[in-house]
Amino acid sequence: MNGESQIIRTEYSDLMKKSYIDYAMSVIISRALPDVRDGLKPVQRRTLYDMYELGIRYDRPYRKCARIVGDTMGKYHPHGDSSIYEALVVMAQDFKKGMVLVDGHGNFGSIEGDGAAAMRYTEARLTKFTQEVCLADLDKNVIDFGPNFDETEKEPQVLPMRVPNLLVNGAEGIAVGMATSIPTHNLGEVIDAVKAYMKNNDITTKQLMKYVKGPDFPTGGIVVNKDDLPEIYETGQGKIKIRGKVEVEELKGGKKQLVITEIPYTMIGSGIGKFLNDVAGLVESKKTTDIVDISNQSSKEGIRIVLELKRGADAENLKNMLYKKTRLEDTFGVNMLAVADGRPETLGLKKIIEHHVDFQFELATRKYTTLLEKEKEKSEIQEGLIKACDVIDLIIEILRGSQSVKDARACLVNGITDNIRFKSSISKKMATMLRFTERQATAILEMRLYRLIGLEIEALQKEHEQTLKNIARYEDILNNYDSMAGVIVDDLDAIKKEYARKRRTVIENAEAAVFEEKKVEEQEVVFLMDRFGYAKTVDPSVYERNREAADSENRYVVHCMNTGRLCLFTDTGRMHQVKVMDLPYGRFRDKGTPIDNVSNYSTSEEQIIMVFDSEQMRFARLLFATAQGMLKKVDGSEFQVAKRTIAATKLQEEDHLVSVKVINENQNVVLQTRNGYFLRFPSSEVPVKKKAAVGVRGIRLQKKDELENVWLFEEGTETKVQFGEKEVTLNRLKSAKRDGTGTKNR
Repeated sequence: MNGESQIIRTEYSDLMKKSYIDYAMSVIISRALPDVRDGLKPVQRRTLYDMYELGIRYDRPYRKCARIVGDTMGKYHPHGDSSIYEALVVMAQDFKKGMVLVDGHGNFGSIEGDGAAAMRYTEARLTKFTQEVCLADLDKNVIDFGPNFDETEKEPQVLPMRVPNLLVNGAEGIAVGMATSIPTHNLGEVIDAVKAYMKNNDITTKQLMKYVKGPDFPTGGIVVNKDDLPEIYETGQGKIKIRGKVEVEELKGGKKQLVITEIPYTMIGSGIGKFLNDVAGLVESKKTTDIVDISNQSSKEGIRIVLELKRGADAENLKNMLYKKTRLEDTFGVNMLAVADGRPETLGLKKIIEHHVDFQFELATRKYTTLLEKEKEKSEIQEGLIKACDVIDLIIEILRGSQSVKDARACLVNGITDNIRFKSSISKKMATMLRFTERQATAILEMRLYRLIGLEIEALQKEHEQTLKNIARYEDILNNYDSMAGVIVDDLDAIKKEYARKRRTVIENAEAAVFEEKKVEEQEVVFLMDRFGYAKTVDPSVYERNREAADSENRYVVHCMNTGRLCLFTDTGRMHQVKVMDLPYGRFRDKGTPIDNVSNYSTSEEQIIMVFDSEQMRFARLLFATAQGMLKKVDGSEFQVAKRTIAATKLQEEDHLVSVKVINENQNVVLQTRNGYFLRFPSSEVPVKKKAAVGVRGIRLQKKDELENVWLFEEGTETKVQFGEKEVTLNRLKSAKRDGTGTKNR
């Protein structure tokens, strides 16, 4: 190109599309989704293989996790040490995996959400299960190896997994545009299902479920929607409802306590702390008064969360309340997505087992082909040695008469006697008839003299007989489907016998938790909110006794019902709703709770300008006024909404709400600006608009002036207000029309 750069013209959108698809596929295949054959993501596969390579076996000492992580990152997984260590930690957590693949030594986190210690403190090694079930036969050419990221090492494309690990240990992963979520299952049940499929390839998902009853979570619990499981396992998608296990224990004095001994799988981690907070919240909000004390007595022995009940409490109703109001009953979303034949696919139970069995036959074929080749080589050498023992004197004569190894080999293989001195012509003639193979010749040349002992020759003949038996067996396995299936089943039986354990999760059809809340007795309360935004409600009689102090200390005082809602209007034109029940009810001198704790209101972004009772507002009409002098009336019924926050009015740029008041047709409106202009006009001049409208202009403002106050009074009543140091009598102001400039108060 004569040193000139070449400009390639391309459509930008095409380039972006191609780049994004390449990135997405890379994440899907090489990071986030497990392979259906071994049930492992690349990071897990690489970590286990690296531990195997480093020789960190179950019967050897533990090694520092930092060493494992560093080695894995340097050789196979150049995506950061934290992702490798997190994968290693999860594979060692018995509360997350059906069968742990790594034996961790040190702090590997807890079921309550405590994180693992740093990798420099913890140690690990492979478990016996991993070695025998996930990594066996790697030396028998059973799987393909490919280059690592910099082509300096070889890494396995898949591990020779002998059980359907995708089902046994489940999987969780978020890719680009797709995610996988597969629950854990019982090893023994899964092995039985594989055997059943091998006996009958036409078996249905429903028939397979006689063996795989459903998920088996390491945390136990109860699956309560048994009838939904057949469809979930048929399609690979659905929702499993799981509950914690709750037992009722009798105490002295007729008291009872609820003890949670198993939690839903989804509650692992911070879920336990949230559950305790939720129960405390139910007690604080008086949704239940039956719980006296909550304590988490969990230990290494297992989960034990104790709720002490007061005497006479309805334990069954309370149990249902916990299922209904907390995460003690939760949903596990199933989406059995895995990489099958190089592409992501949602798989049902039968499809996963089918892929697994095909993989097992492929492994067995490659294994026994390799073993057969080795036995045939062995047989060839043994035959040569046996044959050599019969003519050992001749062979010794050849070796003694040879000038070099090359000459001796040529004689043994092809009968060439040119450069060899023989004692007799008979020996030479016999030597020309020798026809050993290259391999046999090498074995003869390397043979030690002790092999000529009678017993050794006998042992060699017995060994050869065994080799011939092995060859016959391996050929039978490779040429006969039933023989190969038998070998695979025997392997599965051995694995089941050693590693299977009882099911932990109960599968049943349970009735939906029915909890009848005690109806709150409706009563009138008084809402009080001080200038710092702390709010509470008190009994009307308490308010009346402290009326003067209440009115002077609080910005807003509103009479309302305890079952109702309050509407908070802010200067940004928004309305926030608060349930009166969410506010603390009690003594007059109680501090209350910040209003932003029980609503979407933000103290840093907006300012409350008025509070109304939602029910009283329903039949009222509200007057809205903004700093730029815009006015409108809106029917209160427009604010009867379910949302916690809505836009109460539309504002122009750089405008804000200054007043929201209840208005009627007989009143006069007085607008007062910051610079002291007053304008009085009848309220009938303000039109009724929708809440989404801007409104009409109420007063013509002078430069750098803005509306500051709005007052309402009825004709014939004397109403005085304070402006600066002066007192202004509103009914003495000259009546004018809306949209005037008003008169300045001097």
